[in-house]
Amino acid sequence: MKILLVSLEYPPQIGGVANYYYNLKTHWPEPENFIVLDNSEGKLLAKRRFLPWLKSIKSIYRSYRKNDSDLVLIGQVLPLGTSAALLSIFSPFRFAVFLHGLDYSLANATPLKKVLCRFILTRASVIVCANSEVRRLLINSQKNLIKKIELLNPGAKVEEAKFFVKEELKEKYQLDNKKIIFSLGRLVRRKGFDRVIQSLDKVELDNFIYVICGQGKEKKYLRELADRSIHRKKIIFIDNINNDEKWAWLSLCDIFIMPARNIAGDFEGFGIVYLEANLMSKPVIAGASGGVADAVKDGVNGLLINPEDNNAISGAINTLLKNPKLAHEMGECGRKRAEADFNWINLAQSLATRLNEKL
Repeated sequence: MKILLVSLEYPPQIGGVANYYYNLKTHWPEPENFIVLDNSEGKLLAKRRFLPWLKSIKSIYRSYRKNDSDLVLIGQVLPLGTSAALLSIFSPFRFAVFLHGLDYSLANATPLKKVLCRFILTRASVIVCANSEVRRLLINSQKNLIKKIELLNPGAKVEEAKFFVKEELKEKYQLDNKKIIFSLGRLVRRKGFDRVIQSLDKVELDNFIYVICGQGKEKKYLRELADRSIHRKKIIFIDNINNDEKWAWLSLCDIFIMPARNIAGDFEGFGIVYLEANLMSKPVIAGASGGVADAVKDGVNGLLINPEDNNAISGAINTLLKNPKLAHEMGECGRKRAEADFNWINLAQSLATRLNEKL
């Protein structure tokens, strides 16, 4: 089967959605039959302000015909899904739409967009949901689409997970004999790092360090919040780390924490970083919101807590810090689960098989 993926988000762009499509392409069972059309050269969106996506109709159809594609995978329901739906009316053009979370929320933000979204999903041959939460929202809205839906969680780069030298980090940040609580991600409100800072005053062990790594629009707010904390000297901010340093920190920490929450329809679609921490045999603390429950099974590879409850956050931290045996068991269970269930090779093969069966 020949596949054409059309997406506005694809490397060198940075982000979870771009990585999702890159890994799907990279691990596809027949990569030579998987072509990508992105907007890196302005092929999909015109520079004009009015309906810039109209340009994508011609580009998609040209690539579809040139590559003799059997199926077109549409990365964004809006605006690209509109082009695909229109093409399907006037030609034997079959397409699948991916939904991640916020994209689906935004596609239902106004009555006009909601009608358009319904039209696109009705015309689609397959709808691929990246998490169980967006699948649930879709089924609640349009039960008639249930037979079209496939679930494809993001995978972890199992082959990348290696133990890197971490002694230099321990020396640089004076981490000897410290319990390390680690967060990694964009510094935006829905990640819940502010809640972690606020919950630290109820952590019962004294020898902890909280490390927050990332950049984003909430950086100033988080630093101000940390400065007001009674544990301000135990909070470390790191702006940038490379891939090796990421794995080193995940290997070095005792707990990974990201209590993500839903803010006006903007929720964590999955949370690959939870699996990456698990690959280093670390337990995780996650917010019970969005698609996080696909990545974190409460009591199995970590703890799912109410992300709006600071007491629940501090309680989860205390549970894992005071019970190293439990933390170790969750970390090991998480590692085995990530390697077995979230390997991109297996995920891509599974989707390819299911698409073949549906078409």
